[in-house]
Amino acid sequence: MKRVSSANVFSTTATTTLLTSPYRPPDKGNCRSNNVKVMGNKKAGAHGNVAYYHVFNGGVHSGKPSFMKWTLNDVVNVVRSYRIPCVFVVGLVFFMYVEYTIPMVPHSSPPLDWGFLLTRSFHRVLASWPLLNTVLVALNTVFVLVQIVYIVWAWLIEGRPRATISALFMFTCRGILGCSTQLPLPQEFLGSGVDFLVGNVSFFLFFSGHVAGAVIASLDMRRMQRRVMAWLFDILNVLQSLRLSATRGHYTIDLAVGLGAGILFDFLAGKYEHSEPPLPLVP
Repeated sequence: MKRVSSANVFSTTATTTLLTSPYRPPDKGNCRSNNVKVMGNKKAGAHGNVAYYHVFNGGVHSGKPSFMKWTLNDVVNVVRSYRIPCVFVVGLVFFMYVEYTIPMVPHSSPPLDWGFLLTRSFHRVLASWPLLNTVLVALNTVFVLVQIVYIVWAWLIEGRPRATISALFMFTCRGILGCSTQLPLPQEFLGSGVDFLVGNVSFFLFFSGHVAGAVIASLDMRRMQRRVMAWLFDILNVLQSLRLSATRGHYTIDLAVGLGAGILFDFLAGKYEHSEPPLPLVP
């Protein structure tokens, strides 16, 4: 059988993918729309299964729905071949149950934050020893300055603007979200005048720019095979997150979204970099 090239497949406007055998390409006679062209492309899967890609010009599908062609063997193959999505299904069901049964936090109570609960002992130590808090904040400030120097260095010295673009994307989005929803400062917040960049002035809680900036720098280091530096940044980022949680400088969700934001904006910066002309000062 002659295989259909990927260029021809992706030139169409809609694709339906059936996961496992014994699916067969649909009969062209079943398509009753006048301007519908049906193509079948067979591809062997990682576990020896055969998948057929049904392509319909104009986005029109006719015939039996995909799930009506499934057999018990197909379901077993899906569970074997797609374990992680199956775990996500279990997670979906579990957290739907949790969401609909968990008691809501009363208006008169502070937010419930598991990061705060897990760092209660650390928080008490910092609250009773202000000098230690100041020292840790100062060390964290040095770490943030190193992030900035590395990201700017990668562009101005090495001619690689991706990390700089990523940081600009990230902080702009953080500013928009921070203005959109201004969360209350935790009641047990432990501030310090040496905290970069804000000191004791106001700042956005959502999301953590400290964490996102460290992730952006770490990802850039990995692209350049600077794995030791990247692992060092990751470890310092974990310690930074622990301090931010213990001082109540960020909620746990701020730190988690900061991690995701660093990955997301690094990806977006890479897409932008490949779609635009080279920036000035880039050889």
